Amino acid sequence: MPRTGDSMRGLAVFIADIRNCKSREQEKKRINKELANIRSKFKGDKQLDGYQKKKYVCKLLFIFLLGNDVDFGHMEAVDLLASNKYTEKQIGYLFISVMMHHSNDLYKLVIQAIKNDLSSKDPVHICLALTCIANIGTPEMAEEIGDEVPKILTSPDTLHGVKKCAALCLLRLFELKSDKFIHAELSSRLIALLSDQHLGVVTSACSLIQALVTANTAEYKGCVSLAVSRLSRIVSSTDLKDYMYYFIAAPWLSVKLLRLLQSYSQPTDSAVYERLKESLETILNRATDPPKSKKIQHTNAKNAVLFEAINLIIHYDSDAALMVRSCNLLGGFLNSKETNLRYLALESLTKLAVSDFSRKAVMKHQETVVQALKNERDLSVRQRAVDLLYAMCDRDQAEEIVGELLAYLEKADYSIREELVLKIAILAEKFAQDYKWYVDVVLNLIRIAGDYIADEVWYRVTQIVINRDDIQAYAAKTVFEALQAPTCHENMVKVGAYILGEFGNLIAGDERSGPIVQFKLLHSMFHLCSNQTKYILLSTYIKLINLFPEIKGDIEEVLGNDNQLRNSDAEIQQRAMEYTKLSQIASSDLLATVLEEMPQFTERESSLLAKLKKKSNTLVKEKDTADGDNTSTQNGSSPVIEERAPPSRPPPPDVNLVELSVELSSAPVDVGGSSLLDLESPSGPAEVPEPALESGTPEDSPVLNNYSAPPAAAAPAEPAAPAAEPSLLDMFGGAPPATDPTKVQVVTGLIECNEAAQPNFKAFICSRNNGILFENEIIQIGVKSEFTGFEGKLQVFYGNKSPLPLQGFNTTLYISPKDQPSLRLEGQKVSQLISAGAQIPQTIKATAVSAFGETPLIQISFSAAGTAHNMVLRLPLLVNKFCKGTGMGAQDFFMRWKNLNLPAQECQKVFKAGKPMDNDLVKGKVQGFGFQVLDGVDPKPDNLVGAGIIVCEGSQIGCLLRLEPSKPAQMYRMTVRSSREGVPELLVNLLSQDL
Repeated sequence: MPRTGDSMRGLAVFIADIRNCKSREQEKKRINKELANIRSKFKGDKQLDGYQKKKYVCKLLFIFLLGNDVDFGHMEAVDLLASNKYTEKQIGYLFISVMMHHSNDLYKLVIQAIKNDLSSKDPVHICLALTCIANIGTPEMAEEIGDEVPKILTSPDTLHGVKKCAALCLLRLFELKSDKFIHAELSSRLIALLSDQHLGVVTSACSLIQALVTANTAEYKGCVSLAVSRLSRIVSSTDLKDYMYYFIAAPWLSVKLLRLLQSYSQPTDSAVYERLKESLETILNRATDPPKSKKIQHTNAKNAVLFEAINLIIHYDSDAALMVRSCNLLGGFLNSKETNLRYLALESLTKLAVSDFSRKAVMKHQETVVQALKNERDLSVRQRAVDLLYAMCDRDQAEEIVGELLAYLEKADYSIREELVLKIAILAEKFAQDYKWYVDVVLNLIRIAGDYIADEVWYRVTQIVINRDDIQAYAAKTVFEALQAPTCHENMVKVGAYILGEFGNLIAGDERSGPIVQFKLLHSMFHLCSNQTKYILLSTYIKLINLFPEIKGDIEEVLGNDNQLRNSDAEIQQRAMEYTKLSQIASSDLLATVLEEMPQFTERESSLLAKLKKKSNTLVKEKDTADGDNTSTQNGSSPVIEERAPPSRPPPPDVNLVELSVELSSAPVDVGGSSLLDLESPSGPAEVPEPALESGTPEDSPVLNNYSAPPAAAAPAEPAAPAAEPSLLDMFGGAPPATDPTKVQVVTGLIECNEAAQPNFKAFICSRNNGILFENEIIQIGVKSEFTGFEGKLQVFYGNKSPLPLQGFNTTLYISPKDQPSLRLEGQKVSQLISAGAQIPQTIKATAVSAFGETPLIQISFSAAGTAHNMVLRLPLLVNKFCKGTGMGAQDFFMRWKNLNLPAQECQKVFKAGKPMDNDLVKGKVQGFGFQVLDGVDPKPDNLVGAGIIVCEGSQIGCLLRLEPSKPAQMYRMTVRSSREGVPELLVNLLSQDL
């Protein structure tokens, strides 16, 4: 109970009596006696004074806290609220806060008493009322008292202690009724609190403004400069009197200010940003200073500010030096003895790993992270190590990182194995340079953790094997050997049945894997499998009849066995019956047509990432800026079954580097093999690779569902064209193919672009593929892009920052008429409604048919709060994004340079440097542009030369660069030569913008 200033001896005696009770019955008897006494006092004729009411109300409160019901005394507590004595008023508010429900009839009297205290001149009474509101506030109370609290908070005459209470009280009322406190007049006065002299007031106001910003970001944008100013003063101060916590200046306020700044993009005012940058650099510098105290409180406070500063640096993602320094500091924490520090360091490094500025710095700590994965005792830290390895993985480190994750999988905690399996499968697919390695990885996953393999994993590997002729024989051989293991998981049987049913003939030449050997190996596992797997095996058997007619009798004997024909499972029974009849009555030609090899699947977004997000239930900005499920959720539609495309041309061959002076005119070239996986898939999970016996057969025919999986919602279908084979049509009927998803409109024409709306667009030329395209108080538009060969994929994210929905949302792509033959764009149409606070993605696919000059534009239109908005932005889709660096020696370089001697094959430009002429910085720009820098080629050490190939759909364009800097004059002379006329001018104009 609170100290009340006087003894209240009767209360002390009662508490002592309760403590001295020997049994529950004795305690209950004493409580009932006291309740009867209090009830008689309250109902008696004698008027009770304030002291007596306070004493009896305290006893009732104590009885209630012991777990007993108290159904009276509320009126007396309300009477205490009107008292002028602090102790009596305090007990009254305490009783009201703990025991009175807002549905009580006396609640209106409580609100009136609170109003009276708020208008009081006694600051103690005002604080008691504000504290009560913060504790038990209701929407009704917010409506009645909501106007009073802001007046108290912003009044110049209010004491600092009262202002602190008022700020936190207003925060509670805002949570109850947010619309009442969103208006311009109040926002300006609340922002001014950040410059208050009392740090306690600033701390409370910061919590309030942080909540208000989430509801109306634009209204409180003025807080950024004040927050930066206050943070700068705190960081540079060495003596804040009462706000020094173990030698750290106001750590709680510093953390709040840094979090508040993360609600906004980087300040556009250079003076404000420079001041903020100085503060961040000071925080990073102090992290390396010797500790001023050995106590854990000092370390915790310093690290709290440091990690929040790093989060702000990551949020801005604009200063390479700060991000690399942050990465180096976090790397030092990886070997800390404190588990929490190791956890936080790994978590922050995961965010840094996806930034173009800090990725290389993060990769330096790969060995330390791997050791943490092997030796760390804490499961949560190991999980963060897995996340970091997943985030930092690229094509060069993929095999090593995947190998380490596979080794960890064997001893990983069971609770994270499914998520770990998905991550390994995603990395193996995305970064596979040799798809044989990918097949090996997935089969290893099944062997090590078969029980944790999601269906999407084995669906995906079958899709990839079907789509790539070059690995089909290897996959058949590898899975055949895996099935011969003493213990074989059921998922391995599914993969083996599917692949051998399609490509078993590719390994049948070896007697050790002959037709009958394959069949007997698969059938030896039939009785051990679930019904779902038996469906697949039966379909494989009928496929084997087509591949190997010589074992038709053995298979028909199995299909016609009573175990199948009279099976209690109707699906097994039906498949066995229909497959038997099919093999008996169909001619060999008809059977070959029905059971022909599966056509290639349409290459679509992988379902693995969507599955991973659903499993982990998280949104990762570093690698995934938005949920893969957003599109289906926003559009209100179900995922569409994957289309089955008829066989077309074989997969494109891997590219060979050619002489740069020679232009290739050949079939489309795929550099390094295109990834079938899109890590930013906006669509729902891709459906099961459920191959029908023939492309285009109806799914309701049991014979045709020969590879079974749980059914899914199909896309709306259109009537099929007449079948080319009349017998097939008569036997099975036509099949309606799935329709293509709605595409965004692509217009060939000119439209005016708002260049001023994208001040940072130049950063996309050399430095980054990901970032913010446009942001205002209503909408944030971000982009993540990936380029492989002549194909590019842009993921554009539209985030609604306003408290109201964006309606009539529509996008249109524009290509310059002169570039229309050189560039193809295709994009999905987005939802016309973006809810408040929601984010939707849009995928745009680009194909570079030839070198193009103009940047494509995207027109975005919508209405918000009845106001129409229209903007035209440049997409970061530039010709250099399709340029791949290539290496050569000095002799080759100058020989090719001399061969490219036509006037139209060269462009030279002399221009003034727009940025510091730092050799490493310029080298990084050139490499980011797409050229490989050739060291030691030019006789002048300051000159920089490079070479690259622009990969187009029908050709490859060789390009050579020579950059000559003049530091005294702060000038550059850039010369580009290319095998294609007009290309040098395009590249010179682009690269010079960023130098």
